[in-house]
Amino acid sequence: MSTIVNIPFDLLQPILIHIPDRRHLNAAALVSRAFNRAVTPLLYRRLDSQVKRNVRLLLISRVRILNCVYYNQILHHPSATLLKRPELAQYVWHVTETGNLRQVIPQITEDIVAALRLCTNLTSATWVDDTLTPEPNFLPILDVLMTLPLRELTIRTQYDPGERVWARLNTIQGIRRLSVWSLEWGPPRVLQGWADLLSSSLTYLELGRCAGVPATILISVFMKLPLLQELCLKGAPSAAIPAIIACLPNLIALDTEYLGSGNYRTPLTPLPRLQRLTVQAGSVDIDGPQKLWTWMRILLPHQQTLKSFTLNAFAVHGQITIPRPFIVNLTGRHGKSLQDFAVGVAQLTLETVSYMCSTCPQLATLECSVASPDVDSIAKAIDAGLNLRTLTLHVSWIPDSSVDLHPQFKKYLGPRAMYADFSHLASEGKAIRFTEEHARALMLQTRLRSIGIGDQSYTVSLFCFCCAHLIYWL
Repeated sequence: MSTIVNIPFDLLQPILIHIPDRRHLNAAALVSRAFNRAVTPLLYRRLDSQVKRNVRLLLISRVRILNCVYYNQILHHPSATLLKRPELAQYVWHVTETGNLRQVIPQITEDIVAALRLCTNLTSATWVDDTLTPEPNFLPILDVLMTLPLRELTIRTQYDPGERVWARLNTIQGIRRLSVWSLEWGPPRVLQGWADLLSSSLTYLELGRCAGVPATILISVFMKLPLLQELCLKGAPSAAIPAIIACLPNLIALDTEYLGSGNYRTPLTPLPRLQRLTVQAGSVDIDGPQKLWTWMRILLPHQQTLKSFTLNAFAVHGQITIPRPFIVNLTGRHGKSLQDFAVGVAQLTLETVSYMCSTCPQLATLECSVASPDVDSIAKAIDAGLNLRTLTLHVSWIPDSSVDLHPQFKKYLGPRAMYADFSHLASEGKAIRFTEEHARALMLQTRLRSIGIGDQSYTVSLFCFCCAHLIYWL
């Protein structure tokens, strides 16, 4: 215990900030006065309101929170604590509020507004509302947020927040990160009239509903956001995406959907040098969406810039197979920079997996679907992945005779590695199940620290020796 208490105060918070579980932070606050002083700002840095339905047991947190039972629901809201102890409000950086609270206790809005006025250091806010009336729920809170040094704002509603809300939002300046998701009803909101005020600050943007908005309007909006570095855009015409990102010279991360081809021209302006690309795509056949692969190559014209590639796609019948020419083109352009490759249930052959491990020396994360006769074949395929840390595979176990390596990729397999041989399971016709024995053998002979095969996953737990006593005690 003396070792814990004698840790210099200046080192406590940098250590404790890495504890993600609020319960453990509460425990750390009881160690000593010094620990309490270090932990208290961390406990109040992010405050979230929530309603737990159909809970009969009243739970009392170590942090004093308003606990009310109303129609078999429990309301947890930190506003009561802030109003009783206003000095704690200085530590609040982020709040999450929800419109559902007014349905539980109508007068709670007054307490929330009063507590928010005390949070003079608040820089981030999230509003979540799935009620039919988001406008009257949000307006009182928005009025207070507009008086605070807000830099990050997230709005997620089932229905459109309303014209009065948007009229006020369109006057806010200085926002650096903005996320707007309105799932249904009401017109799509694509920052018309607001982009001018955000042009000197906005670097991160999520627009979750752009379906039906003409590409010309989208392009005119993004031309006013030259500082944008990360963009998540849903519902925009796929053929217009190259022209849209051509307006964003500083863009490094794009998350968008592929909704089919169109007739828009390739822009003359150079496209940004993307480091992260995430694409959502659907398919009605196993060949994948028409022109998807060509479209993605258009978005990645530069050399050795891409670090992360993610594809979320599905097929109604069978599985989507990633074409070999696309993999060759991708690794040829970005093999030296690519670190994460995740294509979900889309399928690669084992020889393609081996090829990627050989041509992408920085590859650390790999997720895909494969067909394999045994675990040993998978081990050989990733043998060249010297920096591979996370492997997630959706495996179809097949007879050994079904694997036929393409001559183009045989050279990447190299000599047979000394892995535990589990191939006899397939030859004997037994069902193969990835077990802890398999995971341990792979981890001991590679740098893998997380392995997921089918519904089995194994992760190495790292232990921090410098604060071992503290972690053990918590």
